[in-house]
Amino acid sequence: MEEQKISEHFLVPKHEIIPKELEHVVLEKLGTKKEHISKIPRNDPVIEEINAEPGDIIKITRESKTAGKAIYFRVVA
Repeated sequence: MEEQKISEHFLVPKHEIIPKELEHVVLEKLGTKKEHISKIPRNDPVIEEINAEPGDIIKITRESKTAGKAIYFRVVA
């Protein structure tokens, strides 16, 4: 039996690594600095699956019944 990826589970929101060259755009849009964004541990199963490195900014997109989509950003610690 083939093992399902964690990121494919229906309860796990979509996680994407923001390319380094676009990080400044995200930070400007948020009006913050990288060190002020909430952290996500590098040993988080989805972070390990997408091969994110410490310092990467992760975009997390969750489905929301009220907002349609909710977008969060985290920095890999």
